[in-house]
Amino acid sequence: MTAELTALALAGLLQALQYALFAIPANRELGVGYTSSARDRPPSRQLSVTTARLQRALNNHFEALILFTLAVVVVTLGDQSTPVTQYAAWTYLAARLLYIPAYAFGWRPWRSAIWALGFLATLVMLVAALI
Repeated sequence: MTAELTALALAGLLQALQYALFAIPANRELGVGYTSSARDRPPSRQLSVTTARLQRALNNHFEALILFTLAVVVVTLGDQSTPVTQYAAWTYLAARLLYIPAYAFGWRPWRSAIWALGFLATLVMLVAALI
């Protein structure tokens, strides 16, 4: 398996971990009655600041993972794996790992800088695959 595919697999596992990091406190805060319902109405309580941030970080990773997956597919199917694309894939994964505490604890302006690093790493992979 290429380094890019390994990073993608680990990013998928990270997404599952992020889901748990959000879902466990959300279930405690909102109650299982609400979280297991069809959610036809808003919750009677709001999420805590940290849990709401973990939810936004989770959703943000879903969005970022789409483009990263596309980059990995292009690099892999195009047989364009190079040290540059491999380093970029690991950079993306490292950035996404750092993004979780950066969002949860409100690290400003570092959260945005960490997000930008992961986004740039993904773009580097796409451009490198085209060269």
